[in-house]
Amino acid sequence: MIFFYLLLIVAVALIIVGSTLGGALYLLSTGVLVLIAAVLYLGVNSVARRHFAH
Repeated sequence: MIFFYLLLIVAVALIIVGSTLGGALYLLSTGVLVLIAAVLYLGVNSVARRHFAH
């Protein structure tokens, strides 16, 4: 769960920096990709935990 929170913090920081700086669209897109990866990680982790618990 700590890894998810770390990815979430990195994603939010990259999105904020990318949106405030004018020419840093690559930071904004990287932040969005890290955010998607964090959500996917959380989903896979919860499904795997539920599947192997039985």
